[in-house]
Amino acid sequence: MVRIKYRYLLVHILYPDPVESESRSTTRASDKSIPDLIQFHRPSPGDLQPQHLVRSIRDQVLLLYGDYGLGLISASLNVKYLSTATSTAIVRCSRAHFRIVWSALAFMTQLPRISKHDSPQPCVMQVVRVSGTIKKAEEEAIRRARAAILRAKRGNGDGSTDNVIGMLDQLDDDNLGLVGRGKKKGNAGSDLSDEEDELEMDSEEDGD
Repeated sequence: MVRIKYRYLLVHILYPDPVESESRSTTRASDKSIPDLIQFHRPSPGDLQPQHLVRSIRDQVLLLYGDYGLGLISASLNVKYLSTATSTAIVRCSRAHFRIVWSALAFMTQLPRISKHDSPQPCVMQVVRVSGTIKKAEEEAIRRARAAILRAKRGNGDGSTDNVIGMLDQLDDDNLGLVGRGKKKGNAGSDLSDEEDELEMDSEEDGD
């Protein structure tokens, strides 16, 4: 039996526009107190759910590639992890068509609308890692979160982020709820390393 091979895209949701506030004076004061790095990587709305992101990706694929492209990615497309606190998502798709999903994310310019009354919120979907295993994608997400906190700490010039870094040090399999699931019985082949999976993909593409 042939194992279905996937790709896991680690996505950062970035916000290029400054945070809107009730008055311009409040905005100017907040802009001075909040570093640009924090504003750019600010949390996403709390009501944003994985199914909203999946729907937006499908709509974008339909716009770019039509029904044919949507049919290629629909069966395997899934958001395995979404954190509104860190604006980070892990999107799963088939290995053969991950570039379609990647391009759709690159062309997305606003967050999914939760309801018809919501105003569009500009954003940038940045794919920072494509991995053959979800564990590698999660490790990269943790590494980048730590690096971002350290950069914010250096820019702010204080130790206010020490507690957050300590919390990141305690991350384990249960925090994301995904690491290690592929190592259960019957799924021993799903924990291939990225290098093995990439070599396998390259060899298949060369053969075509």
